[in-house]
Amino acid sequence: MRLSCCAYSYRKEIQSGEMTLLDFITLCREIGFEGAELTSYYFPTTERVYLNEVKRYCHKEGVLISGTAVGNNFAQVDAAARRQHIEMTQNWIDNSVILGATTLRVFAGYVKAGEDREAAFQNVVAGMQECAEYAWERGVTLALENHDGLTQTAQDLSVLLNAVNRPGIAVNLDTGNFIGEIYGDIANSAPFAVACHAKEKARGVEPNSKFDVDYHRVRRVLEDVNYRGFIAVEYEEEEPAPVAVPAFFKILKEAFGK
Repeated sequence: MRLSCCAYSYRKEIQSGEMTLLDFITLCREIGFEGAELTSYYFPTTERVYLNEVKRYCHKEGVLISGTAVGNNFAQVDAAARRQHIEMTQNWIDNSVILGATTLRVFAGYVKAGEDREAAFQNVVAGMQECAEYAWERGVTLALENHDGLTQTAQDLSVLLNAVNRPGIAVNLDTGNFIGEIYGDIANSAPFAVACHAKEKARGVEPNSKFDVDYHRVRRVLEDVNYRGFIAVEYEEEEPAPVAVPAFFKILKEAFGK
């Protein structure tokens, strides 16, 4: 298993203009990450010339593109909005091909209060099927993240994956998005994982409570299912990322180091 970092971890620095996406890639190399997950939100443009520049820059820096990520929502009630998000996801599948990324992190979506959960589920299934087929034809796998709502538990993920039933979709296992007794959900989701996000902390059952994730335990779970992909840091805590991410890297390096 190799360590990567999500551009999302440095969202404050990138959004403020303090850091560019290329700066982030250099920082990944300087910290010691082997890979970088390039989140779609932080691309100033997706013109082919810029995508080529990013790809070449990663090669120059010796940093692999461990994956890309898009912020889709297929659970929206409005059909036109869902179509827009399907097309956005397909565009990012194409961008992933250009960049050489074999996984694209996706979400299911959110069901708002008062909305029909079953109708939302069926909308998500239809959107995922269309995008998974598009991705599979192009050599990309959609990595569906456990991310509240329709994917809050390992059981939720399993039900959705079985309903989509396409080879172009698997799981982006996020260690911090399950709640409470997380290790059972991690173990039940791990067999389907093609990508993994490592958060420093997971959420407790009590409101606003958090606890440190045991990455030695996570490693054993992943090794049991022969997962050999990337472990990508997705940092979300209060301490500034420039200080906290390198420190978290050392924790993960100790847990996952060869």
